[in-house]
Amino acid sequence: MNANDPESPLEPFKRALTATMRALAANDELEVSFGPGTPSAHGNLARIPLPHIGCSVEEVDTVRGIGDELALKLRYRDEALHRSRMPKAGIAQELYESVETARIAAIGSERLEGVAQNLHCALEASCREAAFDRITTETEAPLGLAVGLLVRQRLTGRPLPASAEHLVSFWREFVEEKAGKVLDQLKDCLMDQDAYSRLSRSIIADLGLGAELEDPPEMNDETDETETVEESESDSDLSPEDVSLDEEMVDEDADGDATLVEMDADMDMSDSDAEADADEAPQQNQDDAGRIRVDVNYKALTDEFDEVVDAVDLVDSAELDRLRGLLDQQLRSLQHTTSKLANRLQRKLLAKQNRTWEFDLEEGILDTSRLASIVVDPMHPLAFKQEKQTEFRDTVVTMLIDSSGSMRGRSITIAAMCADILGRTLERCSVKVEILGFTTRAWRGGQSREKWIISGKPSNPGRLNDLRHIVYKAADEPWRRARKNLGLMMREELLKENIDGEALIWSHNRIVTRQEQRKILMVISDGLPVDNSTLLVNPSNYLEQHLKYAINMIENYSPVELVAIGIGHDVTHHYRRAVTITDADQLGDAMTEQLASLFDVEAKGTRALMLS
Repeated sequence: MNANDPESPLEPFKRALTATMRALAANDELEVSFGPGTPSAHGNLARIPLPHIGCSVEEVDTVRGIGDELALKLRYRDEALHRSRMPKAGIAQELYESVETARIAAIGSERLEGVAQNLHCALEASCREAAFDRITTETEAPLGLAVGLLVRQRLTGRPLPASAEHLVSFWREFVEEKAGKVLDQLKDCLMDQDAYSRLSRSIIADLGLGAELEDPPEMNDETDETETVEESESDSDLSPEDVSLDEEMVDEDADGDATLVEMDADMDMSDSDAEADADEAPQQNQDDAGRIRVDVNYKALTDEFDEVVDAVDLVDSAELDRLRGLLDQQLRSLQHTTSKLANRLQRKLLAKQNRTWEFDLEEGILDTSRLASIVVDPMHPLAFKQEKQTEFRDTVVTMLIDSSGSMRGRSITIAAMCADILGRTLERCSVKVEILGFTTRAWRGGQSREKWIISGKPSNPGRLNDLRHIVYKAADEPWRRARKNLGLMMREELLKENIDGEALIWSHNRIVTRQEQRKILMVISDGLPVDNSTLLVNPSNYLEQHLKYAINMIENYSPVELVAIGIGHDVTHHYRRAVTITDADQLGDAMTEQLASLFDVEAKGTRALMLS
């Protein structure tokens, strides 16, 4: 470059990458922007990160790989078809997405060697950032991502990065055994998205995740539907020994038909019936302190393996510092947005605490603006003022954050940023803040499920996983001491499954007994509860019905005001008010307006808010 040329050294790179993406996407009108935030592409717009000046060749190739993948998706993926086949939530949705990503990568790698190398660099960087090489047990390894990586390896014929191979090793044998035949068929329909997506759903069913599919995948003519249901139950077990036990029980259980009839009867219970039960005797479901009891129509097999744990007890101090650093990096990219939000919200809240003055009084504090009049006439009346306080009730806010596997990636990052911004801002305004999280201790059951297997697999056992409820910050704990705990949300090994109803009741019962005049419970989630081990052996709406019960009890029979922030999913049919956000860039205006309305004394009718 000419030394006198004022153009940034990154401009030629940006032009070259834009041209490449347009060629790969077969779209000359594609507009590419560069900057921090989540890489994305919709229609004629794409956004990717920008490498810094002086970065390594690997970092440049990683950015190229991100751009290549987005461009290939724009060209070879029908977004409407993709979403129509997508499971509603949970591991199944993650698996479906990662298998589709493998298809896109295979198409690009098959046609251009340079694209294949770029995609490999991008994959290696993402796996390294997710710390897949540090996984030590199967329960820490996300099944959905492992399947996607395995499919990618089979379709491209290229070795995976070492950290990705480490992740896949925990699940390879299980996946090959249960879904190997379907995996072999994927390569024949790379360019047929419709057929490929059907096979993806078949893989989901073969791996025992059929309960998370809104509509079951189409079966082959020679496949019996009843056999598929039985296989799904057995495939969800933890080990080959357990699978054998399942198959024996399916063959030997003389009461199998009665069990299915009983489950069907439970599934036929309508939402109105459940709400009627709660309305008939709400007092029976609350104690004298206002704590909500678990619904009589809901139970857990056992709670002996559940835990309520402080964030600092889950990882060592050094790891917590590292994770907090990752969160700070994300917040730095949105520094302007977050500062704007914090300042606007703080001004709104503090304005409600300001004291006003009454003037022209005959006694009180001397009004200095009348000083000249008093000097001229010491007996001048109405020269005093009196301070008048406005009503601002003592308030405590609990933030309950969904820490499940479906939140992995950008969703949990947005949730952590929400907690950080709101925690700092509300405490600055003398509003006490408690930050809690909920997930499970294991994938696909845990010790509760093992106990169920040992006890002979009784029908309709209820919740069949070990709860993990996390305290990131207690209400009376200073922000400066709890600040780094929020970094734990960035640890992907923590994110497993979600049982929202019990978490909602747990957090409600913590806040309802506090002394503050006003109590607000804010739920941050991305959709409905999903726990595969529970849903496979109970009615398919079992967890959702309990969530509805918990919401109904809080909204209608509790002094606690229920607030929920949903990320990427519209759940307005569960909550009374809803606004949708899909990225942290949308936090500012939406959250400022909605949170300020919470503290509006006149907005007494506002009971629930959902940013979904």
